[in-house]
Formats: sequence, structure tokens, C-alpha cells
Amino acid sequence: MSDAIQGLKPLHQGMTKAIEGAPEDFGYSPKWITSRRTQLRVFEDRLECGDWTILSSQIEKAELFKTRSGLMPCYILKILTSEQSYQFGLNPSKYWKTELPFPVELTEGRLKHSKFSVIIRILLVGVIIWHFFLRDRIG
Repeated sequence: MSDAIQGLKPLHQGMTKAIEGAPEDFGYSPKWITSRRTQLRVFEDRLECGDWTILSSQIEKAELFKTRSGLMPCYILKILTSEQSYQFGLNPSKYWKTELPFPVELTEGRLKHSKFSVIIRILLVGVIIWHFFLRDRIG
């Protein structure tokens, strides 16, 4: 990457959880367990997330999904290039309400639950019930 590109100051940067090879829809999936946790830096001509660099010119489609994670509002940015797909879990910064340096489709909704996330949630509720209510009666 040229020194000129590296020297530009980001328009925005913030912590993210990011996955590569993202699923078609927005939802909970096992990929998020091992997601990359680092800074997402938005520049006029690219996105940087760790050692990933996505040039704006490579973006074929971008979708910014507004949702809630628990009680907290959040955004998920999905980027599609000809070679890869990415999803970035974003904090509810005012920046995401502004015009981004690449075309983006804005959507809103609820996250879908994968079979894996439903099973994990059921197991977690079972462990909590056992720990607080049944542990002394059974064991």
C-alpha cells in the first residue's frame, strides 16, 4: 500500500466485531464466536480492519442494518466484494447516521437466530435453572 494512502486520517474509527465469509442474512451464527475484535477504520477510499483492507472501488454492495443487541441499539455493516463478504458489528455511533464514503443501503429489523444460537440459549437457560433452583434438590 502506498505511503500516500497509509498517511490519510480516518473519517471514523471504532471498535468492531467482524467476520469474513459472512452469511447472506443478518443473524446470530457460530462465526461470531471467533470473530475478529479490533478497530474498524473508515477512510475516504477504503475500510481497514486489522490486516483486512477493503477498497471502496471493490465494494459491489454495502448494507447497513440497524437492530438491537439485547437492550442496546447497534448496527451491522455488510460488505460484498467480488471475492469475499464481510460483516462488522458496530456500536451505535452518530457516524453511522451520516453519509458514508461509499453507497450503502439502509435497512432495519431483528437479527435471526441460527439453530446453533437457539440450542446454546436453551442450554444456558437450563444451566441457570439447575444452578439456582435444582442443584441442591437433585445433587
